[in-house]
Amino acid sequence: MTEKCLENRHVLVTGAGTGIGAAIATACVDAGAYVSLAGRRREPLVAVQSSLERGGAHVVADFDVTDENKVRAGVAAARVAFGPIEILVNNAGEAPSAPFVKTDLASWNRALAVNLTGVFLVTREVIPDMLAKRAGRVINIASTAGLVGYAYVSAYVAAKHGVIGLTRSLALEFSRAGIAVNAVCPGYTETPLFERAIDNIVAKTGRSRDDARATLAATNPQGRLVTPREVADAVLWLASPAAGSITGQAIAIAGGEVMVG
Repeated sequence: MTEKCLENRHVLVTGAGTGIGAAIATACVDAGAYVSLAGRRREPLVAVQSSLERGGAHVVADFDVTDENKVRAGVAAARVAFGPIEILVNNAGEAPSAPFVKTDLASWNRALAVNLTGVFLVTREVIPDMLAKRAGRVINIASTAGLVGYAYVSAYVAAKHGVIGLTRSLALEFSRAGIAVNAVCPGYTETPLFERAIDNIVAKTGRSRDDARATLAATNPQGRLVTPREVADAVLWLASPAAGSITGQAIAIAGGEVMVG
């Protein structure tokens, strides 16, 4: 992969203000892309923008992936900044945790809205740009929870399994239109989302943060947490010309935690 493998390409990243999204945005700008940083809160997006190469990123705030009108307005603003979108990274997500019998309908609906319906809404809004060019990449940040089940996160697991199914369906539907659709499935990754999971474990079990962290890291056969940059590097490869024949895949970035034939 060349250093500037995304030269002058327009990439839209949702949930770009922190964690994996910020790492993906940084990697794409470093690779020569113009990046639309989409998210609900302006402040984190501006902080990411200020850390990037000047002129390489544009902030699209108030981008709520669960709101059809805000998605439409945000995508339109991104086009004004950098033209048609050529690469979409659906990264926005939430990971609520609760026993199944204590998962109320509002929590269930919220988890599906953010993690699955949001992917549908943003992709549907962006895909006409790619169809017009007969070229494009859609990369969905799913999770190992899209490949296997985990206890106490049933809504999140259901949503992420849905993301994998949607990825595979769109890969087939658009395969002859020059559009590749893939998913990246990180295991436990050093992000603010992970820290909130630790907070939840500590609050509910009384265990120390170090103990909770070590327990989750131990699920990775490498005995460590994944870094946001490792996820970003996988996304960068899928977005690059080198991955032109890769579509419909769900690639685990998890140190061997998930083995799927």
